[in-house]
Amino acid sequence: MEDDNKKKGLGQDNVTPTDNSNGDKDQMEGKLGQDNVTPTDNSSEERVKRDFSGFLGSLRQFFEELLDIRNNTDQEATKTSIINDIPFKGHTSWILVCSIFIASIGLNANSTAVVIGAMLISPLMGPILGIGMSLAINDIDTLRRSLKNFAVMVILSILTAFLFFKLFPLRDESSELLARTAPDIRDVLIAFFGGTALVIARAKKGTIASVIFGVAIATALMPPLCTVGFGLSKGNIDYALGALYLFTINTIFIALATFLVLKILKFPMVKYANSKKRKRISQLASVFAILVMIPAGKTFYEVLQESNFRNQANTFINEDVKTYQFAGDGFLLDKYSMVEYNKGEDPVIELVFMGDEAIPKNIQETWRSKMQSYSKLKDAKLIIMGGENSESEDKFNYVSELYEAKKQEIVSKDQQIDVLEQEIQRLSKFAYNEVPFDEISKEVKINYNEIEELGFGNEIKTNFQKTDTIPTFLVKWNKNLNTSERQKTTKKLQDWLQVRLKNEKVEVKLYQ
Repeated sequence: MEDDNKKKGLGQDNVTPTDNSNGDKDQMEGKLGQDNVTPTDNSSEERVKRDFSGFLGSLRQFFEELLDIRNNTDQEATKTSIINDIPFKGHTSWILVCSIFIASIGLNANSTAVVIGAMLISPLMGPILGIGMSLAINDIDTLRRSLKNFAVMVILSILTAFLFFKLFPLRDESSELLARTAPDIRDVLIAFFGGTALVIARAKKGTIASVIFGVAIATALMPPLCTVGFGLSKGNIDYALGALYLFTINTIFIALATFLVLKILKFPMVKYANSKKRKRISQLASVFAILVMIPAGKTFYEVLQESNFRNQANTFINEDVKTYQFAGDGFLLDKYSMVEYNKGEDPVIELVFMGDEAIPKNIQETWRSKMQSYSKLKDAKLIIMGGENSESEDKFNYVSELYEAKKQEIVSKDQQIDVLEQEIQRLSKFAYNEVPFDEISKEVKINYNEIEELGFGNEIKTNFQKTDTIPTFLVKWNKNLNTSERQKTTKKLQDWLQVRLKNEKVEVKLYQ
């Protein structure tokens, strides 16, 4: 019994520990499960953060490798190539002269393709890059040589273009020429980014020739100089100054782009044995760089101001002026209205209207008040041609001024107009509508009762050397006339028709 009780007790004792152990196990598993929830979430967040951080790092590394130009830069080769392009003598001088003639001919003939060809062979870019590089690396000797060669190139270019346009008989103002007389903000941007692309291409190991050619076309250094020569040859100082202004913009911003790129690429400064001399040269180079950047900044600001003024003026005209409804047949002449920036003076907006209806004063004052809402038009002067004060004499004076302004264009087309008028007059003599056939037929019937039918047509003849148009009348005579009488009367009718129509080529034939 005791043994049984012991066994039962042992069984009971064994059950309890087992149950407790299972409960403890469950509790432990529960706790372990609770403890494991938080660490799992934390590790996931940390893993996401690590992945995102790695992605950003990879993206940053990708763009650094994509945009980095320092690793593949050959500084010595770049300096050597730029310095070698600075000298202006021998072959380079003749290449420049040829490119000037090609550009001048292209501008004169209004041929874009020829002008592009001249840009490609022009050696003007060399000294400009030399100026920018010498300022960046503190090389006063290279700067001196670059400025000297650049001055010689510019003077020779203008002189050659001047002589060409002075001596060449055809000197019409083509659109290619006029496009180089009024630079705007786009020319500044083209020069700066073109110069930047050129220097980067020069600095790369294995120069990208296509980039150099593209920059030569985009920046267009040669055509403005040729336009300066054209303006001087015609005595038009405005054309010359406008083209020289465009060339100055291109030169300054290409040199500025060269300076900035080489500074970013950390080209080594030129070292001098004399520390005082090195310091003095460095100071001079820095001063010169600042002096170059000042007009560049001033030019950019002025061109930007003019561009903003013209944009606002066009907006004002389109949105405020053109919306005005005329009661009659009046309208605005866009072609002859002018927007003048006038540096140093008040800008002017001149609007030209045509028609009998006057622009009321209250409308004019409304337009002037609306101009005050534009930041760049507040100081502008509004001139209205064709308003209330436009009397007959004023209109006549305006038309006279317009004619004088367009006289050269009219004269250049006179010969072509004369040729066309002569051809029209010649052809009109033989046109069907110019022959009064009804009148002629009535007169012929009165004078020649023997005619039964009369026809007319223009007959084209050729002897294989020239072709002519012959007015021809076809006659059918009465059968009662014999052959000799028909021939005699036909000849008499032909003579009369030649006198009547004032044309000796008129012929009369018999119906077959």
